[in-house]
Amino acid sequence: MPSMKRFLAFALMTMTVVAGCGGAGTASPSPSAAASSAAAVPTVAPTATAKAVKVGLVTDVGGLNDKSFNALANQGRLDAEKDLKVQTSVTESKKQEDYVPNLTNYAQQGYDLVIAVGFLMTNATWKVAKQFPNVKFAIIDGAPADDSGKTQNLPNVANLFFKEQEAGYLVGVIAATMAKNKVGKATHNTVCSMGGIPIPPVDRYIAGYQDAVKTISPTTTILNGYSNDFVDQAKGKEVGLSHISKSCDILFQVAGASGLGYIAAAKEKGVYAIGVDADQAYVAPGTVLTSALKRVNKAVYDTVAAVTTNSFKAGDNFFSAANDGVGYGTLDAVVPADAKAAADQALAGIKSGKITPKDTVQVK
Repeated sequence: MPSMKRFLAFALMTMTVVAGCGGAGTASPSPSAAASSAAAVPTVAPTATAKAVKVGLVTDVGGLNDKSFNALANQGRLDAEKDLKVQTSVTESKKQEDYVPNLTNYAQQGYDLVIAVGFLMTNATWKVAKQFPNVKFAIIDGAPADDSGKTQNLPNVANLFFKEQEAGYLVGVIAATMAKNKVGKATHNTVCSMGGIPIPPVDRYIAGYQDAVKTISPTTTILNGYSNDFVDQAKGKEVGLSHISKSCDILFQVAGASGLGYIAAAKEKGVYAIGVDADQAYVAPGTVLTSALKRVNKAVYDTVAAVTTNSFKAGDNFFSAANDGVGYGTLDAVVPADAKAAADQALAGIKSGKITPKDTVQVK
């Protein structure tokens, strides 16, 4: 019997050690067993894990299918979600009255970063960011503006600006070179542009484009117009057909989804177009010569990354040729080598500071 007592004592000691080690690697007890032992075994709090950063993106009225500005912002959101392991969501604004409620919705849910896509959201961002000072905001193409339209930087808002005039200049060099040398269908030495609404980021694109044309080919005629819309493709096409009727051979669109109508006019009439923001070569192959790139996706991605590393910077943040924030896109086969070389030389000149494209529209 003594041996039996020693065996029971050893078994009891072994059970005590296993219980003290938390039972790692063992099966979980049944609900009834767990309940019966709850009073005897103190609960150990689980190890705290880092809370996933939550990011909300609110589009402008152009929506996710504009194939440029809003679509790029959304791509930046998706890339950040994949690479940075953050939680993200997107809300499309159907009208300008949606801006405040859409931004507010994310702020009320405790999102860490709320991104407003577009200059037209400056006042909405100001209103909501002031109401939620503990939430970080970012606005693309603008800064918070009060009800009188006056800019007011806020400590929880990052203003994401681009030097669109640099991208406009690069595609202007290509257009001017082709117009001057009458390459392909560019036979009338006339180039055109169309903005959506004459707001600063739109006009900076057009200003750079016009500056390049005047520099490279002073004899080239320049026409400009506005669809006064960022959504309606019919309005964009109407402006495009008007420009083509005035001998325009190359049409540069800066009008979001409305600009797709401008490109459609160029395709229908057998002339050339230039895309904006995103690489739009796929929109109309053989018609789109290239695109003025504005890497909104990079701005969104970089801002989300800054939040995850606690390096978020309120106030002005600039994206330019110097940090690859702007550039030019895929070149169609009709674009000659000398036009590409001229654009590359201009890009190097902008990066070095030798060339400073104008940011004010000359031809209205």
